[in-house]
This record gives sequence, C-alpha cells and structure tokens, in this order.
Amino acid sequence: MTTPASAPPTPYATLLGFTRYVDRTGPTKATFVGGLRKQRASRSGFNPHSQFVKALKADIAFHTGGTHLDQVVDVVKPRWRPLYQALVPGATAWLHSLGEPRAVDLAQTRDALAMLGDLPVKINPHFGVRHADGRVEAVRLHFDEAPPSEEATLATLHLMTRHMDGVLPHAEPVLVDIRRGEAHRMPSGARPEQIERWLAGEAAAFRAIWATAA
Repeated sequence: MTTPASAPPTPYATLLGFTRYVDRTGPTKATFVGGLRKQRASRSGFNPHSQFVKALKADIAFHTGGTHLDQVVDVVKPRWRPLYQALVPGATAWLHSLGEPRAVDLAQTRDALAMLGDLPVKINPHFGVRHADGRVEAVRLHFDEAPPSEEATLATLHLMTRHMDGVLPHAEPVLVDIRRGEAHRMPSGARPEQIERWLAGEAAAFRAIWATAA
C-alpha cells in the first residue's frame, strides 16, 4: 500500500518575504521563492530580532528613552550580541527623533491579510506609535545591513496603507531603517494605482514560480 504524497504548500508570503522578492531580479527571484516554499513546507523559521523588538517597544511604552535597548545587548545570547550591538545605535537615534519620551506612547497594531490577485500576503507591522499631537504611525522595521531599496520601501508602505483600517485606523505607515535610524514614508508623488499594477504583476509571477519550484 502506497502512502499518499502530502499536498504541496499553498502560495503565501509575509510582507518581509514579498518585499524581499520584489527587490530581486532574474534567476534570483526563482531561487528566493523556492526557498520560501521549502520553509513553508517544513514550517521552519526563527526570528533573531524578537528580543530587540520587545526592548524597543518597552522603551516607547515606559518612556525610558533607550534604557531597555542598552540592557538587551547584555542579556541576549552571545551569538546574537554582535547583531544587537550593530542595531542599538540607530534604534536609539530613531527613538530620540520621536521627541520627548513622554510625548509618545505605544499603540497596538493588528496583522492583516492582503490579497494580491490570488497571492495572500501577511501585513504585519511591528508596532504603532501614538504622538501627543494626535498623529499615529504604524511602524515596520528594516533590519538588513543594506538600506531598504526604493522598490521594497514602496511595496511595504503601499501594502500597509492599503490595509491600515485593519492594522491601525488613521495611522500613517512608516518603514524604519533601524541600523541607520532613518524613517521612510510614502513619497508625496507616489501613484497608488501604478504601484498596485506593479505589485499585481509581481504577485502573479511569484505564484507561477511557486507552482513550479521543486
């Protein structure tokens, strides 16, 4: 008696995975999607930044201006210490750019599921920031050594904007390049309909590659 083969994993991407995909060109797109498909099938994955994000959120919530960020470097596992040491200066600079610590509060965000054609993309900001003047921001962090590309930035901010009613109503999406402490917002001249058409094409290609990936 033969054992039936397990069903292949259904196409799916996180916001991080999809924006990294649109950044790639040529054969590297197929290699990248194949890796995502295998990861999805094995349900593997590990987030080395989780303690860092918790520390940053704690500094916002408790108005401590970077104390938790300083402390997390000493408590994280030694293998991740160099990474955290590289992230803390930029994160602290961004935190200070928000102004007086007591003038900002942490806001709860919710994940949303975007559909780009038939491709589900999980929209998952790291947290929200509520300013004393009433402004609200939904924040997604960029951890890579290289700054975010224009394509990745536009894709991230557009998809967050598209689903902001479910993520954090009335908030502005912000992509924070945490190593450099720089906040990226949607360019004033951006054309949502053009970005939507571009992303729809990228999503269709993603699905086609996923279907043929070994």
